[in-house]
Amino acid sequence: MNKIATNLQDCFILEPARFGDERGYYSPVYIAPELAELGFQGIAQISRSKSSRGILRGMHFQKGDYAQAKIVEVLQGAVIDVVIDLRPDSSSYRKFTSVYLDAEDNRQLYIPRGFAHGFLSLADNTIFQYYVDNAYAPDQEDGIAWDDPEIGINWQEIFSEYGIEEPMLSEKDQHRHTITEYEQEQSK
Repeated sequence: MNKIATNLQDCFILEPARFGDERGYYSPVYIAPELAELGFQGIAQISRSKSSRGILRGMHFQKGDYAQAKIVEVLQGAVIDVVIDLRPDSSSYRKFTSVYLDAEDNRQLYIPRGFAHGFLSLADNTIFQYYVDNAYAPDQEDGIAWDDPEIGINWQEIFSEYGIEEPMLSEKDQHRHTITEYEQEQSK
């Protein structure tokens, strides 16, 4: 498995090996010892979501002992996957990265604990899969505003590049706090 560093500390694009011929291919997409070296503590849950083109999900995370590391991939369709480093002791604190993932490129993104995560679906019927290393705890779920100007994710450029006029958001994602509000809440 090829590991490509991003601009965020401990966050990697993963390229599983692919072996194929005219019949198709075989690809080992989860190799526990290699992923453990990155800090992934094993699979506690595997989840999938299905999204229409223009759906924006994010920027989500779980807090405290319920924080989750994730390995994400697209099984059908395409997304722009975006993560924000929320770890105050990290050299990439408050920075983000965005990665194009689709069903054809065989790429994954490893997202450590302490990151907010979201994605924009670029195609109808996009199926997105998450390998998660900690159980879901609804009372520990939180998020940062997807368009927080302090983070400065280049959403307008992304929308323009992919012909999306306005993202579709859940009710919850329309009312998330900014990173400053989140930090103030954590310091109480």
